[in-house]
Amino acid sequence: MPERPAIILDCDPGHDDAIAMVVAARHTELVGITTVAGNAPLARTTRNALIIRDLLGIDAPVHQGSARPLLLEAHAAPEVHGATGLDGADLPEPSGPPASTDAVAFLVDTCRAREGLWLVPTGPLTNIALALRQAPDLRRRIAGISLMGGGTFGNWSPVAEFNVWADPHAAAIVFDAGAPLMMCGLDLTHRFQATAERIDRIRSAPGRLAAVLADLLDFFSAAYIGRHHHMEGAAVHDPCAVLAVTHPALFESEERHVAVETTGQLTRGMTVIDRRDLRSVPPPNCRVMTSIDADAGFDVIVEAIRTRSAAGAPADAEVVR
Repeated sequence: MPERPAIILDCDPGHDDAIAMVVAARHTELVGITTVAGNAPLARTTRNALIIRDLLGIDAPVHQGSARPLLLEAHAAPEVHGATGLDGADLPEPSGPPASTDAVAFLVDTCRAREGLWLVPTGPLTNIALALRQAPDLRRRIAGISLMGGGTFGNWSPVAEFNVWADPHAAAIVFDAGAPLMMCGLDLTHRFQATAERIDRIRSAPGRLAAVLADLLDFFSAAYIGRHHHMEGAAVHDPCAVLAVTHPALFESEERHVAVETTGQLTRGMTVIDRRDLRSVPPPNCRVMTSIDADAGFDVIVEAIRTRSAAGAPADAEVVR
């Protein structure tokens, strides 16, 4: 495993974003958390990020970001995450408001002040695209962008994954920016499922944090199993984007050129991965993660939860029901 990388986690919590936050708290220097509308409206995703940050007992600042896509209307995913974005567990009130309501300024200022940061977006790419448009020099200053999104099949349409579908114009900006890019798409993340046995392992860890996360994953997995023919649990997409930075040995990957369809009536949000064996194909712009050692990856998650509990994550707080 490389030395502890410094990251900004850009997220839309979301059950799997919560697990991504756990891994980031354990295995990275979490410089900040930025929020975007996606799995739920922005007020909810920001509130959820604050709550999970508090449950982890860490002091990473949370900066609220974009409330809608660049050009399109916002769409949430209550079918998967519930009305709050984190249905399924009794959650405490957040300890306070976000540090700011200008995530893009935080991204630009922080990446300019400290070179070599990883940006890890696990929701729609609106904040990242706006930062890159405002400050094109960031593509040379950051270590890279490790994102959850895309794939060769869809979950929001036959060909489009939700994060890219939600703001395809932002995704196109990010894929065209020229920054080092890693993509954890559905081909990979659907192999990383929160099965009943894996949730039981999390629930067996001591402390309130483990109990809350297990309850959240119970809800998340029930939603997946109810909506799919052949899923044994929820696809835990978002921690894969963190693990790709912190535990690269878990993955296999390919260097490919990836483009985003922005306007197709049937193909909006499709990530077009060029696998042709032709000399004329565009040069690669993305490392596409193709497989993960799922058992070892969940070992990392369980260990991270146990470590945060042992480090003194808060045990008691006022509960929202």
